[in-house]
Amino acid sequence: MSDNFKKKEFVKLLADKMKADEKTAEMWVDAFTDTLCECFKQGRGVVITNLGTFYLRITSRGDSIFRFNPAQKLRSLFGWSSTYKGNL
Repeated sequence: MSDNFKKKEFVKLLADKMKADEKTAEMWVDAFTDTLCECFKQGRGVVITNLGTFYLRITSRGDSIFRFNPAQKLRSLFGWSSTYKGNL
């Protein structure tokens, strides 16, 4: 697998995609991650179409388990079993 994108690189790609400046894109990334954390603090998961479901589960022992269930589009992209027929 290739190297991971650092936040700065990801922000630049996002800014280009949004046709916005990097400061705006960085604000969006920060707000997105902060909002995900707030949802998890409330004990709720987050479903993002074409990306997947994120959730945090607390076990009876008090352990925290973070899960990500990828959407069919991602499953198809990586060659995992999928019924997705759209464009990647």
